[in-house]
Amino acid sequence: MAERCGWCGQEPLYVAYHDTEWGVPEHDSRALWEKLILDGFQAGLSWITILKKRENFRAAFAGFEPDVIADWGAEEVERLLADPGIVRHRGKIEATIANARAWREIEAREGFGRFIWAYVDGAPLQNRFATLAQVPAQTPLSQQISKDLKKAGFKFCGPTIVYAFMQAVGMVNDHIVTCPAHDRVAALAARGA
Repeated sequence: MAERCGWCGQEPLYVAYHDTEWGVPEHDSRALWEKLILDGFQAGLSWITILKKRENFRAAFAGFEPDVIADWGAEEVERLLADPGIVRHRGKIEATIANARAWREIEAREGFGRFIWAYVDGAPLQNRFATLAQVPAQTPLSQQISKDLKKAGFKFCGPTIVYAFMQAVGMVNDHIVTCPAHDRVAALAARGA
């Protein structure tokens, strides 16, 4: 019998995220940036905490429009620090603004989606892990992407955060092989989704 990846448990919101979103190839530059930012906010917390607050984050951060956020300053930081609907961490909030500025430069130069997907030649890496214990927390590739993002001005993008991002946006298919989503995500990648 097929067995879903155990990390999502039974929480309906988490199961829906696992079944419909996690690992599905995402190429839109703005959506990629949003996921990277949310993975940065997750540092030190559980993903379900961020997932439950995602709509609050979207409202607080102008729909995660980096071109808008890039122009924010101290006033917006203070507003966000007072918002109980999000994770109120000054460093992560200030990093989001800096990351919007870095995103804008990459987007203007080559497109953030193109920049990110070039690391895997535009095609998701298809892993075949049998258990969650086999799934790494980071890889040499996530270390390289982290280094390059930091060089471009990004913050809160260490190699573990970057690997979680790579999994979420489908750059790697880390659904375990017994999970029904593994083959479904692999098929999407094969069709160039």
